[in-house]
Amino acid sequence: MRALVCEEFAPYSELKVHDIEEPELAPGMVMVDVKAAGVNFPDILLVEGKYQMKPPTPFVPGMEAAGVVSALGEGAQGVKVGDRVIVATMLGAFAQKVPAPAAQTVPMPDSMSFEEGAAFTTIYGTSYHALKQRAKLKEGETILVLGAAGGVGLATVQIAKAMGATVIAAASSHDKLEVAKEAGADHLVNYTSEDLKAKVKEITSGKGVDVVYDPVGGDLAEPALRATGWGGRYLVIGFAAGDIPKIPLNLALLNSRDILGVFWGAWVGQFPRENAQNMKELFDLYEAGRIRPRISAAYDLEDFRKAFADIMERRVMGKVVLTT
Repeated sequence: MRALVCEEFAPYSELKVHDIEEPELAPGMVMVDVKAAGVNFPDILLVEGKYQMKPPTPFVPGMEAAGVVSALGEGAQGVKVGDRVIVATMLGAFAQKVPAPAAQTVPMPDSMSFEEGAAFTTIYGTSYHALKQRAKLKEGETILVLGAAGGVGLATVQIAKAMGATVIAAASSHDKLEVAKEAGADHLVNYTSEDLKAKVKEITSGKGVDVVYDPVGGDLAEPALRATGWGGRYLVIGFAAGDIPKIPLNLALLNSRDILGVFWGAWVGQFPRENAQNMKELFDLYEAGRIRPRISAAYDLEDFRKAFADIMERRVMGKVVLTT
């Protein structure tokens, strides 16, 4: 089968697509014929050896896919051959076939395309967990979303609106902000040309926001934290800007703010039932038309460099997927 292989940690441009043996199917696993796979910023960090985990090489990257179940391992339950499914794999999705635990294989709604399915699990799972379990976002609260036109950013805008919040979307260009507005954002901030903290304070009449969702980090982190009001919750999602910010801890003391880490993948491993309930609720929102992935671009597996470059050069508005 064809697969993208990381033979050693190196710049993503050095990766190659190879013919490799099909993976073995262990007990409790299912084999999925991949139709589309979502591309995420951590995938790039992983192959370049910059992620918090470093798998032994060689390996096939790719942490989420949508496809059709083609075989069942001994004892695998909950799905059957021919089912259209989404899988969260951490590794292996950038291939024509991927094995996945049956317990982490989720049937797709009939109305969902494979491209949407591949773009769904990580961004919506992360964002919903962040807002529901970590921030405990309440109806009527105000949330500031950084990187609002990216995958997790747009998912957060949609979910927060569905939860009854007022959404302030922040992004680096007019075009990106227009995409966030289409997703339901109530207010827009261009942090390239506007002072983030001052603009947020203006929008909230000096009160500040209740929640900040930050997948960007870098120089935006501190002004975003300062833009929270009393009891504000600052969600640490990731560091797309590249730099991990160093936050003065007195900012947590002032206004009794909370700084909350969000590591959805690790949480899923510890709380699979809670995650399954989250996914059910997200599918309900999808079928009700209240959330929907935006596919920025879809590329063939052989064109993976274009997909990775879109992410690294911040051209993505929504999600990039690879098709096999």
